[in-house]
Amino acid sequence: MSQQQYPQQPQPGWGGPQQQGYGAPPFQPQPPKKSKAGKIVGFGCLGVVALFVLIGIAAAAGGGNGDSTDTGAKDKAVAAGRTPKTDKAGTTPAPKPKPKSKTQAEQFKACVAKSGTATEKKAVQHVTKVTGADKRNDILDSAEVYTDFTGGFMSDNQGEAKLIASAFTSCYESKNGLVSVYGQDGDLIANANY
Repeated sequence: MSQQQYPQQPQPGWGGPQQQGYGAPPFQPQPPKKSKAGKIVGFGCLGVVALFVLIGIAAAAGGGNGDSTDTGAKDKAVAAGRTPKTDKAGTTPAPKPKPKSKTQAEQFKACVAKSGTATEKKAVQHVTKVTGADKRNDILDSAEVYTDFTGGFMSDNQGEAKLIASAFTSCYESKNGLVSVYGQDGDLIANANY
């Protein structure tokens, strides 16, 4: 038997000659990427310029008072040591001492003492601390009143805690507020909307 050999035809893309319009184009390398050094230097210079602008703005806002005769701090110190000779030497009033601001608990007790009932006044004597009464935004106001009571919802002092919550609603207003009354052990005793 004799073997016949068939002529082999080259297939496109396998190294043989290719015809125009058939197969994939020959491999072409991508062009080299451009250096980003120019961008880096540009943004670096821009950052330095922005820093100097910010320093200038800060110096203008915080510094000098616009007085063109200002000759320095040394002259101001010397001038401060001298007392001007005028007839009005003692007419400047001495600064008044600031009155000690009341705590929120003291403000609450004062409000109840002014407009509360006798039972509310008696119950408010057990208040030790109030928080959140000074910050109201009418969205979700939450105030806490701490007392020297013991126990939680089922304690013997629950009635007095409800009186305290009621007195709080008389003193403070909010569209969406909640006051919570706690005992000395941190247990919630009563609450109310105000």
